[in-house]
Amino acid sequence: MKLKTLIVTVLVLAALSAGAYFARRPTPPPLPDNRINQSLVDRAVIEKSSKLRLSDAGKTVELTRQSDGTWRVPSYYDMAADFSKLSGFVGNLTDAKLQRLVTTSPNRIALLEFKDTKIELLDASDKVVLTLTLGKSAEVGGGRYVRIGDEKKAFLTNLSAWLDTEPKNWANAELINIKADDVAKLEIPFAEGGPIKVSRAKKEDPWVAENTPTGQKLKADKISSILSSIGTVRFSDTNALDDANVTAAKANQRSFQIETFDKKVIKVAMGRKPEEKKLKPPTATADGKSGPAALGSVADLGKKDGEAKPGEEKKDDKPIGPEFETIPAGPVFVMISHSEASSPVNGLMQKRAFQISEYSFTGLPQKADELFEPAPAPAPAPAPAPEAKTPTTKK
Repeated sequence: MKLKTLIVTVLVLAALSAGAYFARRPTPPPLPDNRINQSLVDRAVIEKSSKLRLSDAGKTVELTRQSDGTWRVPSYYDMAADFSKLSGFVGNLTDAKLQRLVTTSPNRIALLEFKDTKIELLDASDKVVLTLTLGKSAEVGGGRYVRIGDEKKAFLTNLSAWLDTEPKNWANAELINIKADDVAKLEIPFAEGGPIKVSRAKKEDPWVAENTPTGQKLKADKISSILSSIGTVRFSDTNALDDANVTAAKANQRSFQIETFDKKVIKVAMGRKPEEKKLKPPTATADGKSGPAALGSVADLGKKDGEAKPGEEKKDDKPIGPEFETIPAGPVFVMISHSEASSPVNGLMQKRAFQISEYSFTGLPQKADELFEPAPAPAPAPAPAPEAKTPTTKK
């Protein structure tokens, strides 16, 4: 009987030991994956895709490929996408490598913070071709955890890319880009004296202005600076066409005109709502009166300046003048028209009003005399050579 009890005890202890071993044994390393050290995204997959979708923190942006190979941002007024930004992002995807398979354990995967940060590629029928879900960054050695599709695997990748989900940031901000060497004529407006027109026959020729003031010449660097400001224009934000600031800008704009050697004409108008000074409404006095009542009674008005009311001390004479508040100038808007009807900028101007940097406008010359500088005095004419004397001979 004792032997039987001992055998049962041994069997129970063996079972408990086996259970403890299996519970505490380390997780076996994941099986190797043949994608390790390969590109995170194959370039062929991107080339076959018609849509790129980025999601993060509850926001999503989509870029779509057009039949001509260009990309657009449908959620931002269907504007053309910034090609350099897009190509840089795609380059990060194809350059990144899958460095190692981290885990296939659901419990460990849950600790790597895979949420809604996703990169998706879709085909022309909106079928998802590839989904990458990004987790947190690795604490040691750098890199970022990633899941591919709905696989129960977590990888480490050396991807370095910020998922910008703001649609405006993906739109191509460049409105026009005219090379200075292509410009033959330029018209510069001024409030006083009218516009100044400058021109040249060839790009190598110096600029010549109509009606150049006597003893003056054009500042070549000033013309180059103007062309840089109005020939290369990028927007910083957009507004509705009927926005009050846009309407005010149109009423206070300067209109420049560029003509290229191949006879294209581009008009660039910049303007803003000017700064305003408004009379402040009268403030209430200590007794709560405001407006005309704050001036006091008829008797008070009859007193001389500085004369005290009964029971009051005489105060220093301080003339009371109106107070004004300054309302800052509005944002700067640019309006562009191109003589070629097919130019993309003409279509853009029908969609939105485009804000530009303040300095692009305020840095332009305000007066015509800023374009000129004293011309060097002409070199004196050389003195005539003395006449040679004919030698005489004695007889």
